[in-house]
Amino acid sequence: MAPMSKKQRSKVARQKAALRDSLWPKLNESRLWGYGNSEGWLNIPRALPLILRIMDNMSKGKPVSATYLDLWCRTFNDAFVVAKPREMSFFSGFSGERAERTWASRMKILHDLGFIDIKDGPSGPISYVLILNPYKVVKEQYEKGNVDSKSYNALMARMIEIKATDIEDDEDLDDEDDDDIDLDDDNADDTDESKDTDRSSKGLKIKPKPEKAAKKAS
Repeated sequence: MAPMSKKQRSKVARQKAALRDSLWPKLNESRLWGYGNSEGWLNIPRALPLILRIMDNMSKGKPVSATYLDLWCRTFNDAFVVAKPREMSFFSGFSGERAERTWASRMKILHDLGFIDIKDGPSGPISYVLILNPYKVVKEQYEKGNVDSKSYNALMARMIEIKATDIEDDEDLDDEDDDDIDLDDDNADDTDESKDTDRSSKGLKIKPKPEKAAKKAS
C-alpha cells in the first residue's frame, strides 16, 4: 500500500473534523490544544506509547517511561538534552531527598538498555544526554531475547500502519532465510515494481528470538 498523498491526507482530516463536529456540535475550539497556535511542541514517534510500555517491561519493576518522556520533551527535535538533574527528577515524578538519586538510577537503566547515551560535565555525571532511535533499540533488545514477541509483533504492526521505516535494513531485503516472516505475505506475488512502491512493509520483518532459532537448527 503506497503512502497517502497530500490530497488524501487532507480528505481524511476533513472527514475526521466532520465526525468530531457531529459528536461535539457546540465545541469551542479555543479550548483545544493546537500545535499551529503554540510554540511549545515537538515531534514524537506515533508508536511511542507502545515503546514506553516495552521499556518499562524491560526495566524490572523500576519504570523508566516517565523519565524517558521528560527527556524527549526537552529536545528541539535534535535528540540532544542538556540535563538539569534537579528539575528533571521532579518532572519525572520523583520528590524528596532521594529524588535526584532515583532519577539518576532510572537514567542508568535507560543507558544500560541502549535508549540513551550520557556524558558528564558541569552538572555532574549526567550533564549531556543523547537519545538514540528507540525503534532500533527495541529491535536490538528483541534479538537479544529481552523483548517478548507479543510486544514486538505489535510494534511491527504499528510501524506498518504508520509507515515508519526506521528499522529498515538493506541486508535484510536480500536475506532469503526461511525463518523470516514477511508481514506482507499477501503480496508476495506482486511485481518488483509494486514492491518498490510499497513502503509500508518494506524491510519490516520479524525474526525469531535467538533461542527459538537455536531450537529450529537442532
